Amino acid sequence: MKQTNTINIKNKKARFEYEILDKYTAGIKLAGTEIKSIREGKASIAESFCEFEGDELFVINMTIQEYSHATYFNHNPKQSRKLLLNRRELNKLLKEVRTSGLTIVPLRLFINDRGLAKMQIALAKGKKLYDKREAIKERDSKKRLGQIKKAFNN
Repeated sequence: MKQTNTINIKNKKARFEYEILDKYTAGIKLAGTEIKSIREGKASIAESFCEFEGDELFVINMTIQEYSHATYFNHNPKQSRKLLLNRRELNKLLKEVRTSGLTIVPLRLFINDRGLAKMQIALAKGKKLYDKREAIKERDSKKRLGQIKKAFNN
């Protein structure tokens, strides 16, 4: 039963705001109406972040819109959701966050080939203002170079 889902919700802001150090793929503990909304593409991770509560990792401020065909059993759109990782990975992340002051940010939310919702998270370090300016300059120069190549080929 392979599904051809193209659900791939990205957090473009995270790559601009943070320097990505290490990536992990985590499962998410969801209710029935939440996974149905994600499969419809009605989710956003733009303003979300990950935080430890005890020794468990939760994604905070992730928005999953209410499912349109649900009854009164619908979910809360902004509730925190538990991320599912191996204990070894959780311990490593907890140690890095506590000692180095790094943050954990979600990069993308997707449906895998088995139909399960997964989230790619990253251990990240916040960029300084001058790093952001450098990224903007690089992006603009690549854009200009692409325009010049296109004009030259025509």
